[in-house]
Amino acid sequence: MGYSDRFMIKPGSKVRLAEFDPADSHGSEADAKAALETDKRRLHDLQELLYAEHSRALLVCLQGMDTSGKDGTIGHIFGAMNPQGCHVTSFKTPSAEELAHDFLWRVHRATPGKGEVGIFNRSHYEDVLVVRVHTLVPKAVWSKRYDQINAFEEGLAEEGTHVLKFFLHISKQEQLKRFKDRLDEPAKRWKISEADYAERKLWDDYVEAYEEALSRCSTKHAPWFVIPADHKWFRNYAIARVLVEQLEALGMHYPKPTVDLDRIRKEYHDAKKS
Repeated sequence: MGYSDRFMIKPGSKVRLAEFDPADSHGSEADAKAALETDKRRLHDLQELLYAEHSRALLVCLQGMDTSGKDGTIGHIFGAMNPQGCHVTSFKTPSAEELAHDFLWRVHRATPGKGEVGIFNRSHYEDVLVVRVHTLVPKAVWSKRYDQINAFEEGLAEEGTHVLKFFLHISKQEQLKRFKDRLDEPAKRWKISEADYAERKLWDDYVEAYEEALSRCSTKHAPWFVIPADHKWFRNYAIARVLVEQLEALGMHYPKPTVDLDRIRKEYHDAKKS
C-alpha cells in the first residue's frame, strides 16, 4: 500500500481525528531522512516535467493547528523545487477589497497556472474553520461553503489543476511542547503571539470543525490526507512520498520537439567545422 492510500481520506468517510495517531511513523528517522532527499530530487524532476508539459497544474493546500509545521513543510519539501515555477500564498485577514467579493475570490486569483505549482499556507478552508469557530459569520452562511468549496475544487480539476490537501495532525501535548520551544529559543520567540494560547482553549472546537471539513470535502478530484505531524521528520517524508506518488500517477510526458532535430544537428556539426 502506498503512502497515498495510507493517509488519504476516502470520499464519503466520516472522519474522527481521535482514530488517527499524530505520533504515527514508519521506519527509522535516519532512513526517512535519506529517503526524503531522494524524493526531493524526484520532485524537482517531476516539477520540471510539469512545467515542460504545460497542460496541468498542481495546487497543494496545507492546513493544521498552530505549530503543526506548515512553514517547515514548505521549507523542507518545496525548497527543492525551482522557484520560477512554484509560488506560496499565505492567507491572512481579508483586505477591504477581498471582503467586497465572495470568499473564494481571493483564493481563485492565487491558484497556479498551467505548468506551475501553487502552495497554500492555510487556504479557503479557513472560511469553514476559524470563521466557524469564532462565529465570524452566521452558521447559515458558513454551512453552505462546503458545497461551494467542492464545486470550486472540481472546477479547478476539470481545467487541469491537480488538487492535494494535507492536514498536519499534531497532538495537543506536542503543540504545548513546541510553544515552550518558542519561549526557550531566542530565534523562535518572534513567532509567539498572544493568540497562541487563546486559540488553544478552542482546541475541541477546531477538531470538530476540521472533522467536518475533512469528511465533507475529501473528494476524488481533491482528496484530503491526514499526515501524522508529531515527528517533523516523518511529516516531511510522508508528504514528499505522497506528492511523488500522486505526480507520477499523472503519467506526464515531455512534449515533442517543435523543431527539426536533424536540421539542428547538421547546423551544429557545420558550425563546428567552420
